[in-house]
Amino acid sequence: MKSIKGVKVADVVSVYSSAQGDLFQLMFGQQIHVGGMKASIDLADRAGIKAGMKGVDLCCCNGGDMRFLVRFRNVASMIGVDVTEAIVERGRRLTHEEGLDDKIRFILADARESGLPSASADFIWSEDAWCYVPDKPKLIAEAARIVRPGGVIAFTDWVEGPAGLSDSEAQRFLGIMMFANVEDIAGYAKLLSANGCEVRVAEDTGRFSRYVDLYLDMIEMQLRYDALRIVGFSTELLDALIDGFRFIGEMARAGKIAQARFIARRG
Repeated sequence: MKSIKGVKVADVVSVYSSAQGDLFQLMFGQQIHVGGMKASIDLADRAGIKAGMKGVDLCCCNGGDMRFLVRFRNVASMIGVDVTEAIVERGRRLTHEEGLDDKIRFILADARESGLPSASADFIWSEDAWCYVPDKPKLIAEAARIVRPGGVIAFTDWVEGPAGLSDSEAQRFLGIMMFANVEDIAGYAKLLSANGCEVRVAEDTGRFSRYVDLYLDMIEMQLRYDALRIVGFSTELLDALIDGFRFIGEMARAGKIAQARFIARRG
């Protein structure tokens, strides 16, 4: 696992409470993860998420994934846990606007210590969010605690790819994204197994680099004015953010960063 010093949960909260968080929503849409709704459909299908299930989204951001699951998988209820107050409030507003308050509830809490009852969910869900959590062993243990025996943990995340990051590349990547560390596929699989889960899928989705190119094209070719408005019309700040994503795209094409998919069943 590659790591960087000095990045704490408060720093992540600061990012998603700032213009950078708004810029991410412009780039990614409500579902702030690589692949959008198509990726959510794929994960839900492969994890066997069905009508009537009760789920928990750890690090739910604005709740876009929960709204997808309720609308398109007829999930009975979702509880979303996130540590950023501004994002949780945005999620509550968006959920209310869609008339889904009766099925979706938000909790402002650290996903590592959610306070939810043990064995209370049919499935745990997350898409591209656990990369922000510094203590991944504690997070996986919390997911395994909340899901019922026989239940499913299904998530995607940004990971170190098979080619591996050099120390300098890792420091730059982690600094750009405000990640305290980055896990790899084998590391996540080991954590799931150590918490009594049978790992059924642990693989590269293969979609990372082309989506980074898409996001860059959107900002540079269509949404530049919108992006500049979000960052106070600072071309220097926007160009720095774009350069950071160009670097991430280069790392992805080199097999050094990837989006990975995990599906595990609690024993």
